[in-house]
Amino acid sequence: MQRGNDRLSVRRDDEMKHELQGLLRSGHPTRTEEWHDPEPTADDDPEVAGGPVAPGSTGASFEAVRLELARILGRSSFPAGPGELMGVLRRKNAPDVLVEALERLPGKDRYANVQELTRALTRPENAGKGSR
Repeated sequence: MQRGNDRLSVRRDDEMKHELQGLLRSGHPTRTEEWHDPEPTADDDPEVAGGPVAPGSTGASFEAVRLELARILGRSSFPAGPGELMGVLRRKNAPDVLVEALERLPGKDRYANVQELTRALTRPENAGKGSR
């Protein structure tokens, strides 16, 4: 029986399901040999479970804010003003803290790229407004 572009056979697929059953039920590794377990996170791994990146918050560096905006907005959103960029962020279901940060920017300004937008968002006079 042909299974499309699946590289595994039916038998191997069933074996893998059986191997993962304990992990899926318990929520933690069930192997006795430590070398089977996945590696823990490294010190320099990016923060994944820290919540949304908010300009002006204590854990949000310039690079983290720029990366989050670039990931969501992309290149095609620029050049644009804050109003246009807020619309793009809302359409792409961005975290509310990013949309709220853009609301504090002057409406007449235009940004050529993510770098300029991030610089405006992380300026001291904008970063402290509205943050709790």
